[in-house]
Amino acid sequence: MNHKEVGRLWEDNAEAWTKLARMGYDLCRDKVNTPAFLEMLPDVSGLSGLDIGCGEGNNTRLVSRRGGKMTAFDVSETFVRHARNTEKEEPLGIRYCVASAVELPFADESFDFAMATMTFMDIPEQEKVVSEACRVLRPGGFLQFSISHPCFCTVKWHWFRNERGEKYAVACGDYFYPPEPEVEEWIFGAAPPELKDSLLKFRTAYFRRTLSDWLNLLLGAGFVLERFCEPHPDEQTAQEHPYVADMRLVAYYLIVRCRKAKRVPSSTAS
Repeated sequence: MNHKEVGRLWEDNAEAWTKLARMGYDLCRDKVNTPAFLEMLPDVSGLSGLDIGCGEGNNTRLVSRRGGKMTAFDVSETFVRHARNTEKEEPLGIRYCVASAVELPFADESFDFAMATMTFMDIPEQEKVVSEACRVLRPGGFLQFSISHPCFCTVKWHWFRNERGEKYAVACGDYFYPPEPEVEEWIFGAAPPELKDSLLKFRTAYFRRTLSDWLNLLLGAGFVLERFCEPHPDEQTAQEHPYVADMRLVAYYLIVRCRKAKRVPSSTAS
């Protein structure tokens, strides 16, 4: 499976995904992952930024409101159409386009920072994705991205429950040698049954790496590791939104920030 095949899956997902997410049913994103991502994000006011795999533009808009001069793209034309329509209704100065993270249509050193929220693990050619992100960043620019946590989001996954049926631990396996990716069907669990029944399920493939593979990939591309976060809800959020409460027991996501190494000035003979 390559990025073009994955792109076709996401085009098929985009209409239902946009509808449900904009109705507020992507609780893991809205209540846990995105708040942590924004809290960790450095000051981007006045900086030119690239959102890699922007979907319908939710997180692009949030970063734009923080002062980032945003360009965003997605492989799905439907996602980009929804993002552009929102830009027309609420102009923020965001430029959207259809593109692949494997083949960025931007010149070298075009951006001060790049971001990607829950994108990289869905693309098989991850070496190329990271290399391309580094290429379009100016020296000293940063890349911040979130992915499903490599250590816990494994193929084999099973919750343990106590005598009251409450989750208290998880078993996971096939971390080092996962099987070949398969297309999985699912939909936002927080959505009501009548909506789930009326929409096509998402079809996605997830390309797994170990944690050390991810970190070494970034180092090999020329990045300097800077900061990490494993987002989880606080007690109040878990009480208000029980759907995300089990995210206090195990890390579902990992957020990474790294920075493109600055050029070392060449010395001149005196």
